[in-house]
Amino acid sequence: MELLIVRHGQSEADLLGVHEGRADFPLTKLGEQQAIVMSTYVAEHFPPDLILASPLLRAKSTAETLQKFVGCDLLLEKDLMEFNNGVLAGLSREEARVKYPLPPSGRPIHIPIELGESALEFRFRAEKIFHQILLDYQSYNRVAIVSHGGLISHFINAFLKQPNTSEYEFATGDTGIHLLDIKENKRIIKFLNRQEHLKRC
Repeated sequence: MELLIVRHGQSEADLLGVHEGRADFPLTKLGEQQAIVMSTYVAEHFPPDLILASPLLRAKSTAETLQKFVGCDLLLEKDLMEFNNGVLAGLSREEARVKYPLPPSGRPIHIPIELGESALEFRFRAEKIFHQILLDYQSYNRVAIVSHGGLISHFINAFLKQPNTSEYEFATGDTGIHLLDIKENKRIIKFLNRQEHLKRC
């Protein structure tokens, strides 16, 4: 079973310098174009049999564009949403620093941000949806997952069987693509954060 993991295109929050997370910003015009060239590339080289996507606008729109190019089913999955950053969602970084300053040594991993989730809960959620996908969609040869940078990083950690407090993070650029493969008892990384399609933008 192959897992084709795609981050959404550029969103309006990227230009505004705000905390995004659960703030539901749409794609920019560039983000829409990025989704089109990514979809063209995926349809040509790695067409999925099914698309699973976060319901947040930036990921949902990216997934809908991909669906138009490959023609398979698209299902929305709330556990693929980005980190629930609670009171920080949509705030400018300057305003957030004033209103909700971090403790000197940082927020403990088990303590949630106000109205949001903790870093540990976020990691557990990625672990949960990873195993759910493996169980529920094992009959598919290739499943595309359209999500967000933070969730994708934790998802890859789940794939690699890293501990809950793993120090490893995996960067994903706009419409960056990762391809993971599970064969019998082997977990294979075919590539990470491929963005060569953006040369067409």
